[in-house]
Amino acid sequence: MRYSIICNLFLLFPSLYVTASPVANNVDVDVVTDQLQQPWSLAFLPNDSFLVTEKKGQLRIVNRDGGISQPIQGVPSVAAVGQGGLLDVILHPEFEKNSWIYLSYSAGSAVRGYSTEVIRAELTNQQLFNTRKIFTALPKTKGGRHFSGKMVFRKENDQHYLYLGLGDRGVRSQAQDVSNHHGTVVRIHDDGRVPTDNPFVNTPSARPEIFSYGHRNIQGLALHPETQMLWSHEHGPQGGDEFNAVSTGKNYGWPIITYGVNYVIGTSIGEGTSKEGMEQPAHYWVPSIAPSGLAFYDGQWLVGALKYRLLATLTPAGSHYFIEKRFLQNQWGRIRDVKVNGDKIYLLTNASKGKLLRVTFSK
Repeated sequence: MRYSIICNLFLLFPSLYVTASPVANNVDVDVVTDQLQQPWSLAFLPNDSFLVTEKKGQLRIVNRDGGISQPIQGVPSVAAVGQGGLLDVILHPEFEKNSWIYLSYSAGSAVRGYSTEVIRAELTNQQLFNTRKIFTALPKTKGGRHFSGKMVFRKENDQHYLYLGLGDRGVRSQAQDVSNHHGTVVRIHDDGRVPTDNPFVNTPSARPEIFSYGHRNIQGLALHPETQMLWSHEHGPQGGDEFNAVSTGKNYGWPIITYGVNYVIGTSIGEGTSKEGMEQPAHYWVPSIAPSGLAFYDGQWLVGALKYRLLATLTPAGSHYFIEKRFLQNQWGRIRDVKVNGDKIYLLTNASKGKLLRVTFSK
């Protein structure tokens, strides 16, 4: 494929890739606030305010003018260890009827280990009520890497299903083992029940919540608004960040196949870049950009980047081929989340004084 040839060139000449799409000038940015403490995720409330998670465990409301609330009461205790903390926040699709929000977070202890958990709660008057834990990734393991925690709802047959991305917890072998949740996308009902049509529900020893596996560390999860196809992106090691169309029961290859290499020493990982029965990414990055946040806007995907501090667009240009452009590089810091509301794009930056930015592409 043409794109594979291009990516191989980028592997040999990384600077070519970094400068291939220069920063554009047709982007307007407004700072809603610059006073958030390591913000991680963003959701839109019906009154045009924002719900924002902060990594250390605070959930706050930011109004349209940038005013920030005190921490919302009732948030579960989180283990803010390593890459863990209070992670994603999303609203139930029928939030205006039931007031349900969903939070993912890392939980556990150094003694019994950590993993990603999900709670559902009612948000009323800046407080959470009727909190219920609906999912725990098992087993809990030591270390503070690769919790993921990205969530999205998809409506299927008049029911709302919650999809949750989970990292491999820094233990590569777990991503190929469906007897644990790590390195997977899981699919559950909005109350945590396991759907009877999940692909591994009748597989002995497999975790029945699993929808797909072979992922390294998912940091973006979103639906295409027209096709309702589930898309994700994930961090590779040194190179090999992936953008994938996620389908039921599929194996996305980590760590058997990858376009990345081992840190520092640069040696190969696994068996190469392809293997029968394992999915190829629709797009990949060499060198890594550390993608974070994913949303669809005006016919293209928006991807934030932690490493190169930019916003990228991926525009479909044929089967399994995307044209990438880059914006805002090194202007606003490490982009942690990307969300779209109407004709506006919102970004969160990963910093001790993190920003909520409102972005408009000029026509």
